[in-house]
Amino acid sequence: MALVAVLLGVHLPAIGLGPGAVGLVIALGLAGNAAGVAVIALRPSRLDRRRVLVWVSALSAAGLATFAVTTSPLALGVAALLGMLNGMGRDRGAAQALDQALLADAVPDAGRTALFTRYTLIQDLAATAGSLAAGLPLLLERGLGLAAVEAQRATFGVAALAMLAQVGLYQRLSSFPTPSPPSSAEAGAHTGSGRRLAGLSALFAFDSLGGGFLAGSIMSYWFFRRFGLDVAALGVLFFGARLLNAGSYVAAAALARRIGLVRTMVFTHLPSSAALLILPFAPSAGWAVALFLAREALVQMDVPTRQSYVAAVVPRHDRTRAFGVTTLVRNLGWAVGPALSGAAIAAWGLAAPLWCGGGLKVAYDMALYASFRRIPAPEERGAGGSGG
Repeated sequence: MALVAVLLGVHLPAIGLGPGAVGLVIALGLAGNAAGVAVIALRPSRLDRRRVLVWVSALSAAGLATFAVTTSPLALGVAALLGMLNGMGRDRGAAQALDQALLADAVPDAGRTALFTRYTLIQDLAATAGSLAAGLPLLLERGLGLAAVEAQRATFGVAALAMLAQVGLYQRLSSFPTPSPPSSAEAGAHTGSGRRLAGLSALFAFDSLGGGFLAGSIMSYWFFRRFGLDVAALGVLFFGARLLNAGSYVAAAALARRIGLVRTMVFTHLPSSAALLILPFAPSAGWAVALFLAREALVQMDVPTRQSYVAAVVPRHDRTRAFGVTTLVRNLGWAVGPALSGAAIAAWGLAAPLWCGGGLKVAYDMALYASFRRIPAPEERGAGGSGG
């Protein structure tokens, strides 16, 4: 999906779509993601998890294949929706919601954050390779003499084949067990967890709305229009960003052990949010790239800690629903954001998404700290942690 995010930001304008249409296609892909996650959130105990993973991958492959064979805006919009194509550049779909619930159940509380750190690290290393692969269209242009648009369409075809390979891998897995019903002890151990989940979901929706203004495809479009960076340069830029993201996860786990999950989430995310407000004032491509990479070194440190915190504040039997709900509200925010971003660019200029997204994220960071700083994870109680 990292490859897709970079490629969408260049391919859609290249086939004649304006800012509003670019934002709409990206938004449709994120809306499809949200619909897939809604199934996880509403029916967690009735799912054949392997079958869900297979279908999600197959639909994504079909969506990518459509981008490889047509430039019709209507067909691309439908393909983005049904294929759940994620312009954020990261996996934020039904498969991830299932992954997170399964992982949280696999380890005791003390090992949960470390496991989520490894999981997120592996995801981002794969995303790093995907960002670097965004230079493939230029290789096809030079090596095969293809026109730019044709080379981009061929790259979508390669991505579709990769997704089909994933279908084959999922088919080889045995079915995952459905969640067990709660015991009486579990049912009474997390009084107030529903209220906490509702509060976190509302905050995550607010954060993801800001993130939707800053989808990977939108940032790719911003650098392309503001400084003229081509697809190869963008691929290298996002490759570097993913490397910084990956390195930051290890630091996040170590920091969480010292100051707690909530403080780690907020104290690393807030400066990265503020950096977005400064980015439009960068006087050159070099300064913009440096500031963007500094932001990327911090912005994802809240990911494994946030996943671990959600698992910590809900009962074990309810984790699939919790991850489904929180992923769903985040996807809804991301689905709305790109469309608003395109409209904001058209109305107020190229810097509008950065200011809107950065401002929303700063507000989220402050609200999260105010609401949850005194609710530590179980492993933090009596050990300093994030509780006051």
